[in-house]
Amino acid sequence: MRDGVVVHGPVPITHGQPGWRTPPGTFRVTFKNKHHRSSLFDNAPMPYSVFFNGGIAFHEGSLAEQSHGCIHLSRSAAQVFFGSLEPGDVVQVVR
Repeated sequence: MRDGVVVHGPVPITHGQPGWRTPPGTFRVTFKNKHHRSSLFDNAPMPYSVFFNGGIAFHEGSLAEQSHGCIHLSRSAAQVFFGSLEPGDVVQVVR
């Protein structure tokens, strides 16, 4: 959203599986990494990562499998969010 208007979305996602739920709330983007790899899960690729809650991020990922807490997006959606969100921007996770 920009100035109260939706500029992209809604888009399909997957989120945290049981035991790894994605925390709801309002957060600020802390950093971005286009070619991030997970330090916790076998160096798994996390393309177009936009981090907003510690190790939780929006990133390109499977839309068929739930995550370990991150929000998986299609490649095209991940590219849009990566290109439009900057550190300090507010993001909301709702259920």
